[in-house]
Amino acid sequence: MRQKRFLSIFLGLLVHVLVISAAADIKNLNIWPMPKDVSHGHGSLYLDNDFELKTDGSRYPDSSGILKDGFLTLIDLVKGTHVIEANFSHLDSSLLLKGIHIVVSSPSDELQHGIDESYKLYIPAAQGNPLYAHLEAQTVYGALHGLQTFSQVCHFNFTTRAIVVPQVPWTIVDQPRFSYRGLLIDTSRHYQPVAMIKKVIDSMSYAKLNVLHWHIVDSQSFPLEIPSYPKLWDGAYSVSERYTFTDAAEIVSYAQRRGINVLAEIDVPGHALSWGIGYPALWPSTDCKEPLDVSNEFTFKVIDGVLSDFSKIFKYKFVHLGGDEVNTSCWELTPHVSQWLQNNHLNGSGAYQYFVLRAQEIALSHGYEIINWEETFINFGDKLSLKTVVQNWLVTGVAQKAVAAGLRCILSNQERWYLDHLDATWQDFYINEPLTNITDPKQQALVLGGEVCMWGERIDASDIEQTIWPRAAAAAERLWTPYDKLPKDPAQVVGRLAHFRCLLNQRGVAAAPVVGFGRSAPRGPGSCYMQ
Repeated sequence: MRQKRFLSIFLGLLVHVLVISAAADIKNLNIWPMPKDVSHGHGSLYLDNDFELKTDGSRYPDSSGILKDGFLTLIDLVKGTHVIEANFSHLDSSLLLKGIHIVVSSPSDELQHGIDESYKLYIPAAQGNPLYAHLEAQTVYGALHGLQTFSQVCHFNFTTRAIVVPQVPWTIVDQPRFSYRGLLIDTSRHYQPVAMIKKVIDSMSYAKLNVLHWHIVDSQSFPLEIPSYPKLWDGAYSVSERYTFTDAAEIVSYAQRRGINVLAEIDVPGHALSWGIGYPALWPSTDCKEPLDVSNEFTFKVIDGVLSDFSKIFKYKFVHLGGDEVNTSCWELTPHVSQWLQNNHLNGSGAYQYFVLRAQEIALSHGYEIINWEETFINFGDKLSLKTVVQNWLVTGVAQKAVAAGLRCILSNQERWYLDHLDATWQDFYINEPLTNITDPKQQALVLGGEVCMWGERIDASDIEQTIWPRAAAAAERLWTPYDKLPKDPAQVVGRLAHFRCLLNQRGVAAAPVVGFGRSAPRGPGSCYMQ
């Protein structure tokens, strides 16, 4: 009797889903970010209790277990915290999805800028036995994106106590619009525990962001161990608010296994007061502690040591050298530095250029290409290495000028993509277009993408997630989805974004409500989907 009742529930639910799916509009599909091309049907399948991974025909050996871990993560995500109690013994076996067959073309698991992140996902309708979903990708990281999409097209059903895949058959062909889709976190203004950084990395993978820009150090603290200069982390807030070199390597590895590069930043010569706590010789004087002393060769030896150590664990092709907000008056007012300026026929601005270019040379010697904040381009753009990427954050129009000069660019304009600006709404994040006023195709190709910035002055581990999400997701879709698939009116995606925000909550991410400004609390009782 119970089995017949269970079968009746299944059939009733199937009819209900068929009716709902038949009327579904592709624009209202609850997938975030929206794929490049997607089509679906009107049937439903159920994940077998022994849903499995097959890799027959794949060239990727998965010796590091990245694909297997991605598959197991998929299972955890779709189950959530629920117990699967479904009994399929009396269900037509053609309605059971036995597993997913993944074929990856490349045997390599090297993660680097510009790798192929495309994938093709096909989930069939009820036909044949056994029944498998199929996922094809050039790289394992494209396959991980496909698994994330798969996790959003199925869900736990509270009536059947099973995982249902509605709207089959699915055919999804997908690839990112931009190769650089970043999120900056700042561990100098407030320390972030390693566990929280890993949570942020996990949530980035859900939205298909692929670069964690780690603003490790700044004036306030230097929390990272540098083996070549072990006193640098004397600049940490406390002995417990530190990252060992091994911690940093673990963060990089954790991110890489989720398809996320880690961009390390040292912001020189300004924003560097904390460097001199362990090595006071880096300060121009005890009364004038930043920018770093441009006249002292020791300064550049330390930078060389830091970047040498970085090269052992931070394998992303870029390193960020900062270069913003440099007040050179300290150099001009400090006697020995002022004398050095005079001897070298430099004023403050000339010394600023000298410092940045010399830091670039050091980075290049360690095999890195360079990202600098826009002030370097504004002040001496024609002197920058051609391997420089300009990060536009402050002045409107810098991106256009940078690509016109033949340099690559990343957009992070503060009025739209700074997460610490709590008055910037998700709508502001969604409509921010990296290619604004850039019409030449060759110049458009120099725009690598964009980055949302979570500066840490007013956030710590207690509120970082709700300050990032869901607004970062709005930017993530802008950076992933083809331009012609992006609605001009953000109101058209509010329901889908609310669904993604609730999905983040269900996955343990403290994403704030969609309604209101950044980090807003719910305005009253109600459904997650209406907040």
